[in-house]
Amino acid sequence: MAQDSAGFSSECQFWMGKLSVWGQASSSETQQDICRHLPQFQEFLRQIYETLKEMDSGTLIERFPTIGQLLAKTCWNPFILAYDESQKILIWCLCCLINKEPQNSGESKLNSWTRGLLSHIFSTFRFDIKEVGLFTQSLGYATADYYPGLLKKMVLALVSELRENHLNGFNTQRRMAPERVRSLSRVCVPLVTLPDFEPLVEALLTYHGHEPQEMLWPEFFDAVNEAFLLKKISLSKSAVTCLWLRHLPSLEKAMLHLFEKPIFSERNSLRRIEGFMKDSLLPEAACHPAIFRVVDEMFRYALLDTDGAPEVLATVQVFTWCFVEALEKENNQLKFALKTYFPYASPSLVMALLQDPKDIPPGLWHQPLKHISEMLRATVEDQTHGSSGGPFESWFLFMHFGGWADMVAEQLLMSEAEPPEALLWLLAFGYSPRDGSQQRAQTMAEVKAVLGRLRKLLRSPTLSARDLQAAAGGSPGGDPPPACGRLIRHFLLSFLLWAPGGHLLAWEVVSLMAQTGELTREVIGFLDQTLYRWDRLGVEAPASRELAGELLTELRTQVQPRRTGDVMGDGVTWDGRPLKFFSKELLWAPLSKPRGSRQAVATGPAGQGRVCQPCCESSSPAAKSSRWGANSAHVC
Repeated sequence: MAQDSAGFSSECQFWMGKLSVWGQASSSETQQDICRHLPQFQEFLRQIYETLKEMDSGTLIERFPTIGQLLAKTCWNPFILAYDESQKILIWCLCCLINKEPQNSGESKLNSWTRGLLSHIFSTFRFDIKEVGLFTQSLGYATADYYPGLLKKMVLALVSELRENHLNGFNTQRRMAPERVRSLSRVCVPLVTLPDFEPLVEALLTYHGHEPQEMLWPEFFDAVNEAFLLKKISLSKSAVTCLWLRHLPSLEKAMLHLFEKPIFSERNSLRRIEGFMKDSLLPEAACHPAIFRVVDEMFRYALLDTDGAPEVLATVQVFTWCFVEALEKENNQLKFALKTYFPYASPSLVMALLQDPKDIPPGLWHQPLKHISEMLRATVEDQTHGSSGGPFESWFLFMHFGGWADMVAEQLLMSEAEPPEALLWLLAFGYSPRDGSQQRAQTMAEVKAVLGRLRKLLRSPTLSARDLQAAAGGSPGGDPPPACGRLIRHFLLSFLLWAPGGHLLAWEVVSLMAQTGELTREVIGFLDQTLYRWDRLGVEAPASRELAGELLTELRTQVQPRRTGDVMGDGVTWDGRPLKFFSKELLWAPLSKPRGSRQAVATGPAGQGRVCQPCCESSSPAAKSSRWGANSAHVC
């Protein structure tokens, strides 16, 4: 507090005197005096709030005994309470006085008294009662018993009124005025974390009027979203979905919150990321196509801004698995056509990718993989399919369902048949979508040669690290394409996990392979993804699982975490470099512009956004990525 204790006490006495005068008369002179002094009095209330935030409420009341009386007199003055700003500051002060876990009867009485004042403030919204104290006495209730019950009933009454209004639809005589709903949401801003107000928060979020503009206060959405992200309140799936549909910045902040720690940390396995993902309710809310398209767009920009970082890719795949599970859980028949989720993809390709490999016998996995490869290749290389989005969009769709991509290498390594060209193409495309046809053919030839040498070693009775190093070496025709290095390392790791002789050489080979921190992270990511995929597919391989787990544990102790920033503060960074898409200045830029023929986001006052309903028609993508040379889909 800026003033010393003596000065503060003197100011308290001054305002107590004023409140006593204001409370005993209701003449026009008194009202004029209130209006004249109100700005200074509100500033004094802000000082009380700042002090309450930093000081224990019991200590403050003990040092300044008149604080409680001052707040009470203020709450009971209808002329002061008529100003929204006064209501807001008073509620802030009262919320600071509440002890969430009272330790003694004194603190319990303080809680009851504080709830009484909050009840009175809220009574002006529902009953227009100015003398709640007289009403209490006439009922014969003690204050300690009455006020907590009144607060709950007040909240329930407001909830019922909002629900009745929602059901009444266009019956304007019985509808709550939009100004009242907006004012109610504004008063709730500092109250959203109090358990008694959770039903009202949910009712406001799910309440839909018939006004062209958003009725709820923008700060209300911000406060609810922040409390939900920080686990200070629990909300139903429907309430969270309404929050993110009605306020786009809240959805974006939820995504940024997810990116803050789970993705950019080597200490977090994909199983833990799945837990974070489900906890966030993003996959369930994404069952609404408008939310899915915004989330998908943010993942797209994250991949572009990190040059396709494996951590981001893995998180896209985990999100997609959780999203598909949520769709299946929500309904047997889709409420929305798949076209609304993936508007620029072939429906037959999406259906093929949506197949669960668990439903297909392992010996037949190569059949759907070949089918997926043929459809993707036609889209990427056939010019008649150019309107579908180009290489990046095809690759981005394929990476959503990364389980199929990860299976290709194992299928090729373990099979004794000649490697099908379709699977080689799928592998080369998955690892390097930017390559042209000639470069991709060179990658396929290199991979086929390495694959042949590794297959011979599978049948070899003796095995050494030197043999594996020679098998992974390039062809005599020249240097292999850049995509081959990572691809061949993953073939080697698969070989070590599946070949009986590879288990004995695993640590020696991995040590030679992981010479840098970046390569170590790559190996960690591969092992983690492999274990996660085996868990999902129910793959029985005890020895391979044990080896992968041991390697993963040892490597994680050696790697240094990446440098990442705080998304809620200075923005997300990647290896010390700020990511443009996640900076505060550009938070709205990528999503506030339409990417097709229809407006994606309707912006309201104060930067507020409303997501439009998903359209079913396809429109040609407009924006091109200079890095990928491909089109991106618009968010609808």
